[in-house]
Amino acid sequence: MGNGVGFVKSCFKQRAKVIEELALRSEGFRDLCDDFEIANNEEVQWEQSTAPERDERVAEYQELVDSLRTEIEQSLDRAAVVPFKPPR
Repeated sequence: MGNGVGFVKSCFKQRAKVIEELALRSEGFRDLCDDFEIANNEEVQWEQSTAPERDERVAEYQELVDSLRTEIEQSLDRAAVVPFKPPR
């Protein structure tokens, strides 16, 4: 698994098994995990910055991180649902 998947597993420890299973079968989910890790890292970098645009960038990355977190949670919820097979 890529670093993003590992990062997401560390953020959602109780759902690590579902994350691992979903990451194995979904490139889109792996990309989402990578994006989440990158956005978190950027937010941390901006929080440590003394640049004049610091507060604006921190707010932007916090919004992005929150949005990606919601998307990950929704993906995990959908993956945890076991679809019923129609009777024959």
